[in-house]
Amino acid sequence: MKFKLDENFGTRTQNIFRLAGFDVQTVGEEGLHGITDSRLFEVCRREHRCLVTLDLDFSNILRFPPGRSYGIVIVRVPVNPSLNLLEEIIRRFLKAAVERPIGRELWIVESDRIRIHQSG
Repeated sequence: MKFKLDENFGTRTQNIFRLAGFDVQTVGEEGLHGITDSRLFEVCRREHRCLVTLDLDFSNILRFPPGRSYGIVIVRVPVNPSLNLLEEIIRRFLKAAVERPIGRELWIVESDRIRIHQSG
């Protein structure tokens, strides 16, 4: 599975994906800082990557249809979360992603659950 991390994730999160054996790229390392949401969605589609973001705008399934994507994952964290909590949520998400492919779905990953919106 291939992932693209939005610019709101840092190197430590990227390393969690890599240590788990996933192909991961970031908006930052590709020089795409400030890219529009629509353009980022298209870049992920073109690269066959699942987008992982904190940006709630991607939960709009009319604007960003999961069925036209390789998956969209929105990580929801409490205000000012600890780095440890964020890393724990990411690790739990990656474990779930191994058990169930994400493609063409919208996942909302929270500290206590994962909600899945299936396309179609």
